[in-house]
Amino acid sequence: MLQKKESRRDRMTVPSARWRLLITAGGLLTLLAANPFATVPAQDADVVGSPGLIDRFLAPDRTPLVSYRAFRRLTASTRGGRMQAAVEAWTTLDQRQGLSYQVTSEEGSETIRHHVLIAALNAEQKAVRGADAERMALTRENYDFDLLGVSDDSTSLLRVGIRPRRKHAMLLNGSVFLEGDSADLVRIEGEPTERPSFWTRHVRIVREYARVSGVRVPIAMHSTADVLIVGASDFSMTYRYTQINGSPVGN
Repeated sequence: MLQKKESRRDRMTVPSARWRLLITAGGLLTLLAANPFATVPAQDADVVGSPGLIDRFLAPDRTPLVSYRAFRRLTASTRGGRMQAAVEAWTTLDQRQGLSYQVTSEEGSETIRHHVLIAALNAEQKAVRGADAERMALTRENYDFDLLGVSDDSTSLLRVGIRPRRKHAMLLNGSVFLEGDSADLVRIEGEPTERPSFWTRHVRIVREYARVSGVRVPIAMHSTADVLIVGASDFSMTYRYTQINGSPVGN
């Protein structure tokens, strides 16, 4: 059960630890808020028609995501779990207004709620409106791809290595995991090619995807980082969709 308020001890923490935590949160949010809904830009016609797994993955999605309504739960913790918080919110995306959200419940550390969890939603709003999505998308312009074989944890998934063509805190060095028959994206795992801040070490990001009502959407994301002085920090977000592209999602 999460604490309702920060303890007096946490409020009396040395100020430098507080602002180091916020710097770290800002760096991680830059990574996590990179729009996970961004569609892969269209490739050349000959690439679309290629039978290769990677080429099929990079081909334009026949049913792209244009709008949705989803219930999200965001959680974060740091200082060995002594500071933690959760926020639940309804989020809505449409082509005219972009991303909007309405918080329905909050609990735990006020610092984490406002400077990490709600800040994550605000950062995603900016990412949706921004023009950098194509520069960060999984395309041959941004990444080199190598088929590595069957995933260690599932015989139905194939692992493809991804190596960014340039260094950037929003580009990940790691792997994507694809369904062998459909080339659908199931999971992305990796570490940023640049640390989001001086205070962060060993940042690890995992994003999970699935097809809901025939549309590929993110369903969960998780990030961990070792932070100087503060220690291990953790961020997670899950999605429950009720509407996609104007149609209700079945139970």
